Amino acid sequence: MTLFAIHCSSAARGATRPTLPYLAGCVGRARRSRAAGFADGDDFQIRTLTFRRAKSILIAVLAGLLWCAPAEAARIGDLSDTSIWEQAVRFFTFQDPSVRYALLGSVLLGISCGLLGSFIVVRKMALVGDALSHAVLPGVAIGFLWNMSKDPVAIFVGATIAGLIGTAVVNWIKQTTHLKEDTALGLVLAVFFAVGICLLTMIQRLPTGNKSGLDKFLFGQAASIGEKDVILMAAVTALSVLVVLVFYKEFLVTSFDPGFARSVGFRVQVFHYGLMLLVAFAVVIALQAVGVVLVSAMLITPAAAAYLLTDRMSRMLWLASIFGMIAGAVGAFASFLGPNLPTGPFMVLGASAVFAMAFLFAPRHGIVMRWLRQRSRSSRTKRENTLKSIYHVLEARDFKGEGVSLRELAERRRETVEEARAQADHLRHHGLASLDDDRATMFLTPNGWQLAAAIVRNHRLWELYLTNAAHIAADHVHEDAEKIEHVLGEEVVRELERRLQYATHDPHGRAIPNLDTIRRGATPESREPLIGYGKRP
Repeated sequence: MTLFAIHCSSAARGATRPTLPYLAGCVGRARRSRAAGFADGDDFQIRTLTFRRAKSILIAVLAGLLWCAPAEAARIGDLSDTSIWEQAVRFFTFQDPSVRYALLGSVLLGISCGLLGSFIVVRKMALVGDALSHAVLPGVAIGFLWNMSKDPVAIFVGATIAGLIGTAVVNWIKQTTHLKEDTALGLVLAVFFAVGICLLTMIQRLPTGNKSGLDKFLFGQAASIGEKDVILMAAVTALSVLVVLVFYKEFLVTSFDPGFARSVGFRVQVFHYGLMLLVAFAVVIALQAVGVVLVSAMLITPAAAAYLLTDRMSRMLWLASIFGMIAGAVGAFASFLGPNLPTGPFMVLGASAVFAMAFLFAPRHGIVMRWLRQRSRSSRTKRENTLKSIYHVLEARDFKGEGVSLRELAERRRETVEEARAQADHLRHHGLASLDDDRATMFLTPNGWQLAAAIVRNHRLWELYLTNAAHIAADHVHEDAEKIEHVLGEEVVRELERRLQYATHDPHGRAIPNLDTIRRGATPESREPLIGYGKRP
């Protein structure tokens, strides 16, 4: 019976598929037998028989390659020739058990990593998560050696113990030497990871080492998640959520102000090591899908994205958990669409995409939003400076006449007439001024007059305050007033007026617009004669 026939009969009985090294060994033995026959001078019949046997083995190898190729795909679904759309439909029907396990496991680890990673981020312990993820690798190997099988419970216990030992070693180095925490973390990360790699290499040399599947713990493979793994992930996630809900106040206080927590009687070290234990649990359950190398990204990235979006810890926990779930689902879905697509890196890329969106478009801390605010602030400052210049032109001629020509404005601002016309169009666009038919003279609207008088008032009040309270010379206060006039609120202005006893003139002897002067622009129907909107009584 040929090797291919034996292989087919074994497959029919449910035997394990032969590996490629085994088939390659068959070819090598055939070639060595053939060479030995020629060397010993065997007759032509023996050589012919050997050649035919080698030819049969070669055909069996090619057939075995085609038969074993789907089994070697490092992805959730089986290798197939279907399109991406068909694969997407197949994914969302959840007809494959491996898809259900991988998706559920990815979502669970996203919740636990996002929840616990939030406390890691606010405690500024991001490197601790990275060191812990590498320190658990020796425990994974020892858990396998315990009963020479990939038992999820044994691996979980071994990895957790290894992670706690790594954390204890870091604290021991910090307390007994003058080395900083980052140095201790770097040492523990490198040493424990090296020990783990050595143990994994030793396991691979065992008779059953090639079938252990421990190499998947380095980079992750969600396709290897089984029912027992999902149960363990669900238990760890439920425990993490329960502990955070029960001891939320304690974790909150010890994370932001350990000194205050000690003063009110909280056992800071107990909660610290309790958090490290939960983080170790989360790291261990994430190894199967994400791997040792990338698990720290699932701890940090969703929490970092949530940190940019809110200033409330409770909201941060919710957002980080949601972002972790999204990253897990994206990783499971993306790896299902094509052959040999790993789940872990796609999960990290999904979390990174969420962080990139928060980094760019977060309401307060986003780069784009800050740029838009800066641009709006700069535009508002330019408008206010133009209105202030118009007020100065009207004031210089004792408010005779309502309009200000563009040439007067250009001379006041030391600009060209075209630049002054652009500023006038900008004010008209915001409803602060209007132009005559010839577009040569500008008139302030009531709102424009109010804003112009308010800016001049802020400027002159601040100059007077600096000269009276800070005792700064009158010729040195203009630059400071130019900056502060745009940010003074009404409450601060009222306080300045009270402290300055409602002064009417600034240090240079110029009148300070009062509240009645500002409001007069909004009541042009007043019985008093007005020239423009700012005529003083």
